[in-house]
Amino acid sequence: MDLFKKCYEYTRVKEAKAMGIYPYFHALSSAPDNIVTMEGGRKIMLGSNNYLGLTSDPRVKAAAIEAVEKYGSGCSGSRFLNGTLDIHLELEAALAKFLNKEDCIIFSTGFQSNLAIISAVTDRNDVILSDAMNHASIIDGTRLSFAKTIKYKHNDMEDLERLLDRYANEGKGILIVTDGVFSMEGEICDLPGLVRLKKKYNARLLLDDAHSIGVLGERGRGTAEYFGLEDDVDLIMNTFSKTLASLGGCVVGEAPVVDYIRHTARPFIFSASIPPAQVAAAHKSLDILIEEPWRTKRLHEIATYMRERLAALPHVTLHDSGNTIVPIIPVKTGTVVCTLKVAKELFNAGVYVNPVMPPAVAEDDCMLRMSFTATHTNEQLDEALEIIGRKFAELTNDPFCEGCLP
Repeated sequence: MDLFKKCYEYTRVKEAKAMGIYPYFHALSSAPDNIVTMEGGRKIMLGSNNYLGLTSDPRVKAAAIEAVEKYGSGCSGSRFLNGTLDIHLELEAALAKFLNKEDCIIFSTGFQSNLAIISAVTDRNDVILSDAMNHASIIDGTRLSFAKTIKYKHNDMEDLERLLDRYANEGKGILIVTDGVFSMEGEICDLPGLVRLKKKYNARLLLDDAHSIGVLGERGRGTAEYFGLEDDVDLIMNTFSKTLASLGGCVVGEAPVVDYIRHTARPFIFSASIPPAQVAAAHKSLDILIEEPWRTKRLHEIATYMRERLAALPHVTLHDSGNTIVPIIPVKTGTVVCTLKVAKELFNAGVYVNPVMPPAVAEDDCMLRMSFTATHTNEQLDEALEIIGRKFAELTNDPFCEGCLP
């Protein structure tokens, strides 16, 4: 059989385009801000992870430009050899201090971070217990590690304890892995329950805080600060492409553990280091996060405001995340076809949102993921609400959405 047979027979994209509801690869011709120009039209951006609104901040852009002028456009090598700059080390020190851990190592992407961390600290002699709704980078990291991996039911401490009780007496190392904030649902992990169980069964805990840094905690330090458990989490992973308005990732933890990852993680050793502009942008964004705590507070206000007003719209049904402060608000849309239709109609009306479809969710449990930025104005939010309410009402009886919308 021809290896490419599966490629030639892949028709989903053609079908979606023929129906006029293909949702991907919309091109921006402006900076990724609250209001963007996308395919020639003005759109209110409700699909970005730019949580603190720093991607277009003049201070962040100036820092990136200054770094390019001093260090050039790239490092042309791995951190392990010729690719370490002094600003890499400075950012690592700043992140370790901010997150109250002994050491830090930064990676070229957030996805690569989980691949590197998980595959370095576990092997075929260990067990990984991973939340069923964890990010794809965690899933691929477990595959790269060769460790025995079992998913526990989403945020279900009873199911996790059942697995811990089963594997704790086998003499293997156990790593529990979870998202801090689950990126599609906007739910916060049960960190108190996780810490209790990891202590009871002598396991270790890796917390993916990609959607938590700058979002949770009084100072924006993430899930552990939010619950007052910073000393009880072994490893905290973060990405720079969200709150820190850049590209890359990191892990913080005990110095011997981080140093072990630094010297054994293949995705780190064999990848080129983060370019200077991205390092400088991330560091300046971290400085702003520390100096301007109002951004995190404003983000909480916006999340509460939008959740209340979206829930009040007659044809909108929200996914219950169990909290009001996370700026990720999923709206239920049912089938794939209805989800794409609603996303397209909102796009045409001037609001960009992200469709969430299989394999991220079940076939008939699709959603629109709305996310918000600390610099969104009330006027922008209210304009978006008017459009969302109007379009959902119009689509209630649309053939694409029959039986999907209330």
